[in-house]
Amino acid sequence: MQLTGIMATPRPLSRFWGWEKNIVCVGRNYGDHTREIESVLFLKLSTAYTPEGSPILMPAYSCNLHHELELGMVMGKHGRAAMDYMSSYALCLDITARDVKDECKKKGLPWTLAKSFMASCPVSAFVPKEKIPDPPNLRLWLKEGETSSMTFSIPYIINYVSKIMTLEEGDVILTRTTKGVEPVKENDEIQAGIHGVVSMRLKVERPEY
Repeated sequence: MQLTGIMATPRPLSRFWGWEKNIVCVGRNYGDHTREIESVLFLKLSTAYTPEGSPILMPAYSCNLHHELELGMVMGKHGRAAMDYMSSYALCLDITARDVKDECKKKGLPWTLAKSFMASCPVSAFVPKEKIPDPPNLRLWLKEGETSSMTFSIPYIINYVSKIMTLEEGDVILTRTTKGVEPVKENDEIQAGIHGVVSMRLKVERPEY
């Protein structure tokens, strides 16, 4: 899959899938109850990435998957605390094994099995940030939501994350779902998009292993 976008270094964006970079997820960012971003970041493994046209894979140990539709921010070069280091936006799905996450939370365990399984982070084609001059007012569809409901601005999120870790070229930051979650079942076909900007379509499969 060829992805379109503008990066701040010569490396072609079409090679994004081989870079194995970080997926940094903001756990709370929508709703009046969210006032602090601290302690609500988590990571997904690079093997969670899957491009449009490839399936979402249901892990054998889960019977209850949910999707969360999110705006992603793609970093264009190595650096800290600067919007200038971001190159593109993308539409992303954070697929969660809800039953596994609930058990992990009860036992005080990490969420890795629930959040970082293979193909649990579908990513659309990249959209250069210059083509989205007003990111706080995007309409994401699958279950309709608006980025105007964000508690934390995009510059604030980038600044906060970069104080914890140095962001690298190809890192993606997910900004949390706009409106709730929905169940995902085997053989479902998911269509999602940003109105007037980008869309993607994926099928849900259970691998034979």
